[in-house]
Amino acid sequence: MLDSLLEVQNLRTSFFTGKGEIRAVDGVSFSLIAGKTLGVVGESGCGKSVMSLSLMRLLPDQAVIRGHLFYRKNDLLKLSPTQMRRIRGREIGMIFQDPMAALNPVFTIGDQIGEAILVHEKVSSRVLRGRILEILHQVGIASPEKRMHDYPHQLSGGMRQRVMIAMALAPEPKILIADEPTTALDVTIQAQILDLLKYLQTQRHLALLFITHDLAMVSELADEVLVMYTGRVVEQGLTGEVFSNPKMPYTQSLLKSVAFLHEQAWEFPRPKLEVIEGSVPDLLALPKGCHFQERCVHCMLRCQQQEPVLRALSATHRIACWKDC
Repeated sequence: MLDSLLEVQNLRTSFFTGKGEIRAVDGVSFSLIAGKTLGVVGESGCGKSVMSLSLMRLLPDQAVIRGHLFYRKNDLLKLSPTQMRRIRGREIGMIFQDPMAALNPVFTIGDQIGEAILVHEKVSSRVLRGRILEILHQVGIASPEKRMHDYPHQLSGGMRQRVMIAMALAPEPKILIADEPTTALDVTIQAQILDLLKYLQTQRHLALLFITHDLAMVSELADEVLVMYTGRVVEQGLTGEVFSNPKMPYTQSLLKSVAFLHEQAWEFPRPKLEVIEGSVPDLLALPKGCHFQERCVHCMLRCQQQEPVLRALSATHRIACWKDC
């Protein structure tokens, strides 16, 4: 693809336990394109965060990552730890889920942002201070000269999240992975963070991987959407196409369970909010065939016997489902 920065091919991440192999990510493929946003959605336990940590190679040694992660023709999985450290943060940045847990409570936010820069560059203290103030100003933190000396506990949840964004963007990466960056924030702050990400992406021509369980937010931000279930892609395509004409019953159920501010934006009828019965199955005891079968109202014999594979409905829309096949 034109301006494709990262090509993920058949990514598989497993954890080996005393009870067996846990396939947290199972055969995921996608591309990240400069200036575009890929939204990844699914319930908790579907493998979204493990996938993002696999891309950054931040998982413990017990994790086995297979597949190909091509960044500028280099396979990230074949790089040495030292080579990967040069790319992590500098070329590919990440916003982690919980800013209070990710930020170090005994260092000022200025020190932590500065460290993100100094890991990859040698700059004078004067230049470093200027870049810290500039990035704090870009992410919308008032009085950056004062705030850079504050500790995380002195900031609100929204401001801590902005600091996390500042830390991820300070080394000026080409790709930004945002793993549920608005979790635990109120709706007003969520909207502000969303607008901030849109603005910064436009300014820097970033490729953005936006991971969330909030489909309404994906509809506002993402150009393409990836729906995951039990570590696998079950539907993938342009956001407007998937949201207006979802084909996989899991995607349909997710959309029926979410309230959108602008219902007329999508043609898919939602007379009332619904609940997806049951829960994501145990990855150590997955059912034979389709993993969504026990929760699916369209389940048939083939679903119970044969696992569906991704098939193309159009040039921009793929599903893994036997329904209407």
